[in-house]
Amino acid sequence: MKLYESEAKEIFSGYGIPIPKGAVFDNPETAEEFAVKPGKYVIKAQVLAGGRGKAGGVRIAQNPAEVKQFSQIILGMSIKGNTVRKVLVEEYRKPEKEMYLGITIDRNSRSPVIIASPEGGVDIEETARKTAYKIHREHINPLTGVHLYQSRALAAILDRENAGVISKIIQKLYSLFVEKDCTLAEINPLAVTDDGVFALDAKMVIDDNALFRQDFRQEISGSPEAEARKHGMSYVGLEGNIGCIVNGAGLAMAVLDMVKHYGGEPANFMDVRAGANAEQVRTAMGIVLSNKNVKAIVVDIFGGITKCDEVARGIVDVIAGIGVPLVARLTGTNEAEGRAILEEHGIIMASTTEEAAKAVVGLVHTYN
Repeated sequence: MKLYESEAKEIFSGYGIPIPKGAVFDNPETAEEFAVKPGKYVIKAQVLAGGRGKAGGVRIAQNPAEVKQFSQIILGMSIKGNTVRKVLVEEYRKPEKEMYLGITIDRNSRSPVIIASPEGGVDIEETARKTAYKIHREHINPLTGVHLYQSRALAAILDRENAGVISKIIQKLYSLFVEKDCTLAEINPLAVTDDGVFALDAKMVIDDNALFRQDFRQEISGSPEAEARKHGMSYVGLEGNIGCIVNGAGLAMAVLDMVKHYGGEPANFMDVRAGANAEQVRTAMGIVLSNKNVKAIVVDIFGGITKCDEVARGIVDVIAGIGVPLVARLTGTNEAEGRAILEEHGIIMASTTEEAAKAVVGLVHTYN
């Protein structure tokens, strides 16, 4: 489960990691009221997608009037298919130096790994590709946690003058990572400013399997992720234009891989899970189509507990209004009945996952 930047920063603050003063707003007027102190403010779109700055979702305002103006521009815009419903308004902190600090799980070593770089503010993948020597890793024994010598060594690499402060931030970030069941906790950039060291951006991903013992109920209402979770499904937005509706995470990943193999770009990961009925399929279609970038949809269902005819009924209930071509592959329980329902409505059918992926990619290339 991904958290919005504002949610992650609230947690960071609770662990004593310095963040700029800010608040979340859903209308420009209240955003303007927040900007009472003289100085600049940053307005950031709250969406679960990268590239906000390039899309115009991050603006620097010189005064309260511009806070209102930029909030009006950002609220309601679409960033990689995600509608902006809230903005984070923060006091501007000018970075004198930008660094990267993140913690994730290294599956090879079966342990957490702290990744640090004195070059932040850009994608860490880009830094690793161009200047790999600037990436520093420190594996952590999960039984003992971060030793002081480890955090001090990494802090000295990032910024020797502020090593004491940064070492404490590393310790706090690791505590947060463990206690909140994270698979990723990231600060990019961790910035040195004229009045201290601040986390200017924050990213957190929580292990879905640990949500039962975590209290994360703050998802911004109306988001596709929140809507899917409410109906017992899993949704992750991606950057492509082919909507994918599948039952089972393994099959869903196979569909995404196959779409990529044939030159397409998936718009999402959507697992309707075992036992999906017609109502859930209708809901899944609506969630996938809330992404305005979607130009075609592929549905791939393996009928075990899930009945193919139930899925077919859910599809035909909404097919007239979706406005994009659809390819379906149904196999398993009540397969013949499901295929007959869809064929009666002129829906393109496929016999295999490979055939479905190839067909939907072909449709996108034909009509675009």
